[in-house]
Formats: sequence, structure tokens, C-alpha cells
Amino acid sequence: MTRLDLLITGGTIVDGTGSPARTADVGVRDGRLLLLPARSGSAAADVLDADGLVVTPGFIDVHTHSDLLAGHDEQREALRLAPLRQGVTTEICGNCGISPFPVPAQRAETVRELVGATFGPPAATYPSFAEFAAAQGAARRNHLAALVGHGTLRAAVVGFAQRRATADEVQRMCDLLDEALTAGAAGLSTGLIYSPGVNAGTDEVIALARVAAAHGKPYVTHLRDEMSQVESALEEAIEIATAAGAALQVSHHKTAGRHSWGATVRTLDRLERARADGLDIRCDVYPYTAGSTALHAMLPPWVIADGVPAMLAALADPTVRDRIRADLAAGLPGWENTVGNGGWDLIRVASAPTSPAVEGHTVADLAAARGVDPVDYVCDLLAAEAGNVTIISHSMREDDVRRVLASPLSMICSDGVPKPGRPHPRWAGSFARVLGHYVRDVGLLSLTEAVHKMTGLPARRFGLHERGLLADGYAADLVILDPAETVDGATYDEPLAPPRGIRHVLVDGRVVVDGDRVTDARPGRVLAVPDREPALRGRP
Repeated sequence: MTRLDLLITGGTIVDGTGSPARTADVGVRDGRLLLLPARSGSAAADVLDADGLVVTPGFIDVHTHSDLLAGHDEQREALRLAPLRQGVTTEICGNCGISPFPVPAQRAETVRELVGATFGPPAATYPSFAEFAAAQGAARRNHLAALVGHGTLRAAVVGFAQRRATADEVQRMCDLLDEALTAGAAGLSTGLIYSPGVNAGTDEVIALARVAAAHGKPYVTHLRDEMSQVESALEEAIEIATAAGAALQVSHHKTAGRHSWGATVRTLDRLERARADGLDIRCDVYPYTAGSTALHAMLPPWVIADGVPAMLAALADPTVRDRIRADLAAGLPGWENTVGNGGWDLIRVASAPTSPAVEGHTVADLAAARGVDPVDYVCDLLAAEAGNVTIISHSMREDDVRRVLASPLSMICSDGVPKPGRPHPRWAGSFARVLGHYVRDVGLLSLTEAVHKMTGLPARRFGLHERGLLADGYAADLVILDPAETVDGATYDEPLAPPRGIRHVLVDGRVVVDGDRVTDARPGRVLAVPDREPALRGRP
């Protein structure tokens, strides 16, 4: 037998299929896996002793906002390392309807404003998936796959107009989507609570989801409402996927706000019934009761209807602020009113780059300290930061989170928004938290169930060929962990604190995390996802 590059011996393997754990050696040659009998004694250039440890496939984070983390500054490097240290070997970005591609050159400035308010500076856009991949993949340690954002398509074709798209505009969006999916984008995403996606009708999204279905790639959606109208929003998503013949992925499934607490009993039952009826439907979830998004998303959607610069100009007008206050108090039809369903005391500033002193504090406390109304404070902060403010919203209940985590239809995500400041700890802690808290401490899931939700299940959902399993010939993306010690270290005050118990992480057979040390190896790249075979399309 040809000598191995690496032999991992003595460990217990959890292979990502959900099958029971077993003992075996794992060999790596030319970045690919070879499963061997336990204590095989195979010749190898390097040997890792995994006695007492568990070997799993690399974790796949199916929902991130890590689209624009390229760069060599210290802050971006720290943000890139956070998921890697907990075993994430592939991130899927382009979620919630916002991606930095495909953006025709003539609309780049308009879309760049949207991208900047989402990801922070530098706000880059790219005409194609290939150009995005070339810019982001040069020095990565782990892999990135990317969805195409419907909001980006709409901003590039329609702009921020509060109207339905014309037939010609829908076709232009479909053409841009088709080109990106052909080039290797992983699917279509929507964020139907965010501008400009909020302006789209159901028929527009069906037309785009049909394009995704033609490529055998999923329709991934941040529902139009995750609060009091979550059930009707879920029905819309099911209608879209059914009409389009597309697989449906419900992003970061939650029932947030006091008016929807407990509704996961019904929403998960609805997912199960839709799947029994033949729809390929699944969801993902992060293991926290707080969410995170842009501060401007707390305001009525008309505020950003004409784009970021127009929003910032309007927020200086006292009559606009009074209208915002009235809409927050009364609500608007079809609008997910986070503040109205909770309160400013549950909204905490996570990132305000030029005002770091406000990070970690609630809007209610910050406004009180200034002696101003919370809406006035928010408008002033958005103006000072050019719209680039991220918040954390404490809006969910633990029993709902656990119910979604335990569902056989769910997989694990971080929904990480990796921006400087005090980001949500889910970016650095989600996977370790599931393994430590919900598997070992609470017993909500078995280790094999949890690993399946992090590896084999998402790899199949997003067409990540020969990844997500410990199987002969598969890519050697691996995690070696101590199940007795694995625990998340990230907190709301120390959001990038690393986990414990993750001993080694390999990407394409190269060690990128070795104990407490991150190595210089940079084998990661942007993955081009091929179209799926027809037999795999549209059915569970």
C-alpha cells in the first residue's frame, strides 16, 4: 500500500450518516480519506493519536453572512478564525437575500450601498460568481459556498422601488440567477423582511425559485415574518417551493416575540406534513434565544425603501421620526415589528464601528443615558455610522429553540454576522455549544444525531460533492474532538472567545487547527457547486 500522508489512529469515528459510532483508523492521502481497521499500523508520514477522542467530518455552517471577510487586517483575521476553531470547514454565505454578486457594473453603486449596510466596509460587489470567488478565496483556511441573494438581484434590476417587478424585470433577475447558478452558486436565498426583498410578490419569488429548481439547487428563505405571522409566512414559503418544484430550506427557524412563543409546535408539524406530501423541506437553527441583524431592520420597511443614502437623509426629519414612532406602536400589515413585539430594552448594539463605547448596551439604556427617545437615538446612531450598525435581539424562548434543534428536519447553523465590535457569540460558539450543552449536558441530541445535522445532512442539502461524511475517497475535512470537554467559550461580553475540546481541524487533509494553535496552512477556497442530477431534484 502507498504510504499515507497522515494516519489518525485509536479514535472513535462518527461518520456523519447518523449511524452508530465505531472504532476505526482514518487515513489521508492527497487530501482524500481512506477508512482502515482500528490500530491498522499503516505506514504514514505523520500520525495523530486520537485515543479517547472522536473523529468526525468537518462541520458545515449552512447559514452565515461571511461573504466579505477577505482582507489582511487583524480584526478580519480574528473573525475568520472563530468558526474554524470550533470545527467549521465549510461556510455557506449569501443568505437572507443579500449576496455581493451578481451585480452588473452599471448598478454597482446602488447595490454597494445595500451590501455596505449588511456586511460593513469595504462594500464590494462583483459582476459574477467567478469574480466573487477569485476575490474571496485567495487566502482562506476553510471553504466557502455562496447562495445568490434575491435582494441583490432586485436591487440590481428594480432598485428599491416599493412596487412589483415587471415581467421584463423578473426575466432579467432570472437570467442573472441562472448565470450564477450555472457558474457554481449553491442556490437562491430570500430575506423577505428586508428591503428590497420585502417589495416582492409571491409570483416573483416563484419565478426565481423555478430557476433554482432547474439546477437542482434549493430555495433558502428568511421568512417574510418570524414573529406573530410566522405561520402564514411559512405557508407562503411552502407555496413558493411547491409551485417552483424546488427544495425548500427555512433559514434559522424560530418563532420570535411574545406573540409567537410556543408556535414551533405548529410550525414543525407543518414542515413534517409538507414533507410527507412530497416537498423536500428542511430548516436550520442556531442554539441561542437571541438573534442578530441590522439596526435599520428594526424600523418600518418604508424607511429604507429608496436605499441607504435616502434613508439617512430622511432620518434627520422630525416628521419621519414621528411616523416611525407611530408605526412601531401600531404596526403595519405584513411587517415583522420586532420592537413592537418586544421593546428597545431587548435590542443590544453589537457593532457600531465609529462608536465602540455603545457596543454591548441596549438601545433603551443608551437612549436613557442621553435623555432622548429611543427612536431619536436610533436615527442619530444610524446617521453617525452611515447605516452600518448591527444589533442583537433577545426575542426567543428556550423551549422553542430546543424543539427546533431536536427536529429530524433541522440542521445546525450560526447565522453569524462577522463584524467588528461585540458580534453575537453564535459566530464563534454555535457548533461547540450544541456538542457541549445540548448533547452532553442536556441530552437533547445524541452525538451521532448532532454530527449528522452538522455534516452529512447539510452536505446533501447543498450539493457539496464528496464532503460531509467519513467515507473512502471523500475530501479530508475532519474534526478531532474530546466529547467530554467540548464546550463553547463565546459569550455576549466575549463573543470571539474560542471553544474548548476541539483538538484538531483538517481542511482537504491539511491541519489548520492543532490544539490551541492555528497553523499557516490555507487550503480553503470558494466551492463551485455543480447542478444536481435530475433524480435528486425536488423530492425528499
